[in-house]
Amino acid sequence: MTAQRRRVLELICQSDTPVGAYEILDGLRATLSNPAPPTVYRALDFLLEQGLIHRIESLHAFIGCSHPDHPHASQFLICSDCGDVSEIEDPQITEGLRQAQEAVGFKPGRPVIELLGTCAQCQDIEPPER
Repeated sequence: MTAQRRRVLELICQSDTPVGAYEILDGLRATLSNPAPPTVYRALDFLLEQGLIHRIESLHAFIGCSHPDHPHASQFLICSDCGDVSEIEDPQITEGLRQAQEAVGFKPGRPVIELLGTCAQCQDIEPPER
C-alpha cells in the first residue's frame, strides 16, 4: 500500500457519499504536487482488487467497503434524494442469482446489484430493526 493509494482510500472513506475519480483527484491536489488521472485510476484499480472499495456503477463513483475482512458479493441501496449508499450482504440474494445464472448457463463478469430508491430518512420514517 503506497502513500498515494492510502490517501485515495482515505479520501473515499472520509466522504459521506460516493466519490468520483475527479473528486478524488481534486482531493489529492491538496497534498500532492500535480497528481494525474492515471495515478488515481491505478490506485482505484488496486483498491478494488484488494476489496477495500466498491464501484457504484450507476453513479460512476466509489465507496469504502463495509466488509473488507472477507470476499463477498454486495448489494447496494442507493437513495436518489440524498445520495446515501448502504452496502448490504444478503446470502439469499447471492444464492438466488447464482441459481438463476446456472439455470440459463450465464457466466457473470462482475456481479453488481444496485437498488435505486428513497432511504428511510428521506421518507421521514424509522427504518425497521435488523
